[in-house]
Amino acid sequence: MKIIVAIKQVPERDAPVRIAGQWIEETDLQWAMNEPDAYALEEALQLKEKHGGEVVVVSAGPERVGSTIREALAKGADRAIHIACDDLIARDALGVGRLLAEAIRPENPDLVLTGLQSDDLGLGQTGVIVAELLGLPHATLILQVEKTDSGIRVKRELEEGWFQTIEMPTPAALTIQSGGNKLRYATLMGIKRAKTKEVRALNAVDFRGPGDPVATLEKIALPKKQKSTQILPGSGKEAAAALVEKLKFEARIL
Repeated sequence: MKIIVAIKQVPERDAPVRIAGQWIEETDLQWAMNEPDAYALEEALQLKEKHGGEVVVVSAGPERVGSTIREALAKGADRAIHIACDDLIARDALGVGRLLAEAIRPENPDLVLTGLQSDDLGLGQTGVIVAELLGLPHATLILQVEKTDSGIRVKRELEEGWFQTIEMPTPAALTIQSGGNKLRYATLMGIKRAKTKEVRALNAVDFRGPGDPVATLEKIALPKKQKSTQILPGSGKEAAAALVEKLKFEARIL
């Protein structure tokens, strides 16, 4: 089984963020693998350990993406494809999906895994766009993947604690939800082996043009910090009922 895993490099979650025009100031930022993509990689590695095959990671971005690619190789991926692209943030989900699809297509994989969404933009579209461009059946919000005689069986997370199990043919594309597995750390031996593994370099300028974006990023802003206190009148029972109403219909957490 050949499994392709698309990974993205994003700013560290605790990194201090400053606005710079239409994006954030990237100087002195610390970078890391997108968390949902790390779970996609873990799912691929576990499938390989059970059934054999090959895990190939693909990532688009500038030179600094190499550190995230090496992390994936150190964890157990067999080889990697780096699409050199210095204008990734200027491309919408369709443009990024086209890059990934063109790099993945010649590999003829049995399975394509991506994270559910990225920690920076959070669009949740790239994985399903790649599936459409490659003409593959796909499913989202996946927590577990099992290989079967006819294809795969996947467990999807639905709303309010419900799950769905479906069977799919392969090749297929899946977007992986965080939390389905326990992430592994790269071992010292894995870090050493990563230095000898193949990283094939592609250049975005050699691909077909990205086309006109269907979505553009107009503006970003830091969230406004605000606090408010409400005193709920009435008896304890009346105040509790009012609190439940607010949690349901205002905070929407019940």
